[in-house]
Amino acid sequence: RAYLVSRLEALGVAPAPFGRLQPFEGTGPSPQGPVTYRGVNVLGLIPGTRVGDRYIVVSAHYDHVGMHDGQIYNGADDNASGVATMLELAKRLKAQAPEHSVLLVAFDGEERGLLGAREFVKAPPVPLSSIALNLNFDMTARAETDGHLWVTGTYQHPNLRPILEPLPAVGPVSFAFGKDTPQDEGENNWVSASDQGAFHDKGVPFLYMGIDYHPDYHRPTDDFERIRPEVFTAATELAIAGFRALDRSLDR
Repeated sequence: RAYLVSRLEALGVAPAPFGRLQPFEGTGPSPQGPVTYRGVNVLGLIPGTRVGDRYIVVSAHYDHVGMHDGQIYNGADDNASGVATMLELAKRLKAQAPEHSVLLVAFDGEERGLLGAREFVKAPPVPLSSIALNLNFDMTARAETDGHLWVTGTYQHPNLRPILEPLPAVGPVSFAFGKDTPQDEGENNWVSASDQGAFHDKGVPFLYMGIDYHPDYHRPTDDFERIRPEVFTAATELAIAGFRALDRSLDR
């Protein structure tokens, strides 16, 4: 959390209207049963040039399993990668301002049941009606699994797919669309699998970008050494290109 605050400060990203931090308390699962969890969301704001009163919430959760059965779960892909993609986008947006205002949100408590995201939509820094889109990054590093950065949410919001579909692959990584239809069941349906689920529940348009499962998902082996930098960089460049296309096209 301290690192995220320091990075946003170093980039010159302003706090949200109610400040940099959003503390919350909620009940989430644990191996011993439901427990009270105290967390803190970290927020930043970059004003838009065309529709400054409309917001794109770019999010990524920064919590993970932590310690479990005496082992450390570092969560390099889940979800240090999504946070890194968000921070790189923040850097680019400070160099070339977005058309929409952008709220950057590092959510806490995702692994406990989307607690940070649910707090955000319950007590947002701007009216939910002014949020044009939630773009959520969760696991963006290891696209070598199938060569895709998956986009979930275009079944619910079909107007968004034509914006992203024409974008070319970046290196070995291209967009794939799905995991959001009634035929996608269980763990193959990602509509509510990460923080975008809290926005979807409130009727806020969303897109989720993430890679498919790999053997280190939710394992103590999800470490930096297993990430191929050239693949991660390509996926991040594709995600940023996707944001720019959405930013140009929404609210026109």
